[in-house]
Amino acid sequence: MPKAPHILGLSAFYHDSAAALVRDGTIVAAAQEERFTRRKNDERFPRHAVEFCLRQAGIRIGDLAAVVFYDKPIVKFARMLETYLAVAPRGWATFIDILPGWLSGKLDLRGSIRRHLPGLPAGCEILFTEHHEAHAASAFFPSPFPDAAILTVDGVGEWATTVIGTGSGREIELIKELRFPHSLGLLYSAFTAYCGFRINSGEYKLMGLAPYGEPRYAELIRNELLDLKEDGSFRLNVEYFEFLHTGRMTGARFDRAFGGPARKPDEPISERYCDIARSIQLVTEEVVLRLTRHARETTGRRNLCLAGGVALNCVANGRIHREAGFDSLWIQPAAGDAGGALGAALLGWHRHFAPAGAALELRSGDLMQGSLLGPAFSDEDVRAALDAHGASYERVERDSLLDTTIALLLEEKVVAWFQGRMEFGPRALGNRSILGDPRSTRMQSQMNLKVKFRESFRPFAPAVLRTHVSEYFELDADSPYMLLVAPVRSDLRRPPPSGLSGLERLRHPHSTLPGITHVDYSARIQTVGPEENPIFFDLITRFHRASGCPALINTSFNVRGEPIVCSPDDAYRCFRNSEIDALVIGNFLLRRERQPQGPLPRTHGLVPD
Repeated sequence: MPKAPHILGLSAFYHDSAAALVRDGTIVAAAQEERFTRRKNDERFPRHAVEFCLRQAGIRIGDLAAVVFYDKPIVKFARMLETYLAVAPRGWATFIDILPGWLSGKLDLRGSIRRHLPGLPAGCEILFTEHHEAHAASAFFPSPFPDAAILTVDGVGEWATTVIGTGSGREIELIKELRFPHSLGLLYSAFTAYCGFRINSGEYKLMGLAPYGEPRYAELIRNELLDLKEDGSFRLNVEYFEFLHTGRMTGARFDRAFGGPARKPDEPISERYCDIARSIQLVTEEVVLRLTRHARETTGRRNLCLAGGVALNCVANGRIHREAGFDSLWIQPAAGDAGGALGAALLGWHRHFAPAGAALELRSGDLMQGSLLGPAFSDEDVRAALDAHGASYERVERDSLLDTTIALLLEEKVVAWFQGRMEFGPRALGNRSILGDPRSTRMQSQMNLKVKFRESFRPFAPAVLRTHVSEYFELDADSPYMLLVAPVRSDLRRPPPSGLSGLERLRHPHSTLPGITHVDYSARIQTVGPEENPIFFDLITRFHRASGCPALINTSFNVRGEPIVCSPDDAYRCFRNSEIDALVIGNFLLRRERQPQGPLPRTHGLVPD
């Protein structure tokens, strides 16, 4: 065993596979497989992510002390088998479809991991956590809290869908759980699919659509679809859903209850779907608030850690911060399945490799390093990638580069910004970002339709200097990972003309920062300080000095259907294939009008499995 044990955590085979590496309890690296293969939400074994983690640590596969998987596949398979038998014969066709994948590698996961990682030493332990244990570990161990309540909410792990627990020192204890099929994550995903968005990636769209509607169906959901208790526990009325026995989420009974069939992805979004989105969002917030209040009462803790896919619902998180009664809140930025790889590695370290009797060092801040845990690239790497494409670029010293970027932003140009290590998790936090001036009245529609190629109603987030956040938003806490929604201050709002409804309200600027203000006068906020990302902080500081505005629009550097860019090659392809005006990559500046003409081939799925 190496002197400093290296623990590799994995999530794979279900959704958004990832790898993370921990050394002596410190996070060394973490990344999602999709960023390397360019296959969005890639669920295959995270071979490329593992290779990156090993390179970042400067070790070989033979130096690993343990590999920890974020799930117990045999227990999960037993749950699936029991479920299909319970609804037989209706679930038979679906079971036959999924069976080959399980028999070909998921059930013998130890053997599968060794086949995928040739060179893994015989003495390297292969360990397994429970799914929600991994989520809980990803939430608690990197947090700044010595003890905390923990809430994890997602679709389903083995059996659990929601878990309340505690963290103290090196120990995590899971206290209470809800079990499949009673799942808030699956309920929200059912409405995601019904409104015409893709499950496991379209939930953000449903949340963004909700403010355009009215909660006309909320009472129907409360009365017919779930039996909600005061402590946040609930039971779904499974007669409205089809995920127990088909590949669909909803069926005819659901359609009748909500006034018609599910929306097709290419159909216009009517007011009815806006109202449905608003209704399920409101009910979700009510459930989560009850759960968090019960977690506070059950555990007696004053701090709360969140993880699981539902923890990415930043509107609900904002209400937790304001209304749940905790002193402090910390949310794992990679809250979904990808973060399970990190939680598995951390749990493996603390349970099996931490020195006996050693006290956990007092944490002065979170240990996620700004979630900047992916690969970085040198100027030589950047130059080689640009030269391979015949790109036109100039190398500019750092001060001039920042000032030139500010000048472009002040001209209402859209600037792609590629610096340092790639973010881990679904949010771009200033290293793989597309930036714009939030004061612009045309920036939201321009970036959605001409750059991101996505639905016009989707809001953008502000990255705002931490010291100035209260000047613009009703927020009294840090939000470094863009996971809290808060209202824009009332004196900055601009009410729309009367008579507008639904998506008609999109055309009206809703505040003095229209580029980042949603139709309900809210914003998904990223607070930026000098510690976690100095160059991004410097850029916003200079923009504030030049414009009087301490914020920028910050959205992820990708286009619809593709993962966030990882490499310089990805960045240049995305730049050429969109209408981004300028690309700042490392110390290099590229302008659209000086590039060769014509699109470049996409790299989607070109990396072999």
